[in-house]
Amino acid sequence: MSKQVLCFGEVLWDTFSDGKKVGGAPLNVAQHLRQQGVNALMVSRIGTDASGNELMAFLQQHQLNTPLIQVDNRLATCEVTVQLNDAGHATYVIPEPVSWDNIQPDQELLMQAAQSSAIVFGSLACRNQATRTTLLDLLSEITVPLRIFDVNLRAPHYEMDTIETLAAMANVIKMNEDEADLLIGSSKRSLQEKITEFQHKFHVNTICVTRGENGAMIWHDEQFYEHPGFPTEVADTVGAGDSFLATLVAGLLTGQPIDATLEKACKVGAFVASQRGANPTYPAELGI
Repeated sequence: MSKQVLCFGEVLWDTFSDGKKVGGAPLNVAQHLRQQGVNALMVSRIGTDASGNELMAFLQQHQLNTPLIQVDNRLATCEVTVQLNDAGHATYVIPEPVSWDNIQPDQELLMQAAQSSAIVFGSLACRNQATRTTLLDLLSEITVPLRIFDVNLRAPHYEMDTIETLAAMANVIKMNEDEADLLIGSSKRSLQEKITEFQHKFHVNTICVTRGENGAMIWHDEQFYEHPGFPTEVADTVGAGDSFLATLVAGLLTGQPIDATLEKACKVGAFVASQRGANPTYPAELGI
């Protein structure tokens, strides 16, 4: 596939009780896009420390190292503490500030963005002004067919004004049910009614709400699609939503039917949830 996806935001180490793994939602999306045959480029920033050197080596090994990975001489590479509950659901302790809080604009970034068919961005990397300004200016200056906003809220690292600004600049938005309740309201209205209200406010072409083990719902081109999900034994939920999003993006880029894309995304997300870490290698039986 010749189409290129720009994944903008955080790269980091997810530190578990038994070791650490490379992570960050945009990087996870990029890795899953790569596994699905899509050319994905990371835009981020790392430190000059040992963690940054290890991360750069990983990026090079997985062909995700580009001139769009910046190096910061002042701020450290991010190491996140991941805490898992008994059901494998993750919460995160994220230090601040770190190197990806300081992503800077440059001509190479503008050039690669102009050549891209999609850009994936989230809310976490926009918690501080430098990276937020770089992203907003980039979105204002370029025309990219698909602008995918991965809501991905991590308290306390977001402000509602920023979320609304990012939503207004996207034509595809993905969030989970808890995020939908926060952004739209947790009333007794149905999820379809909430999504409809959200679409009327932001005029987004595609809205996806993931529902964990209960699958997901998508509003696309004025039609709803729903999948109940696939049962799985959860190892941890880290990266499951990112793999779902990557599969959705790949389907949108190639013009696949939305119902088939949704089923595939739920299948990939369930597989990732059954494995430790965010980026397990797909087995042949997954059929990807």
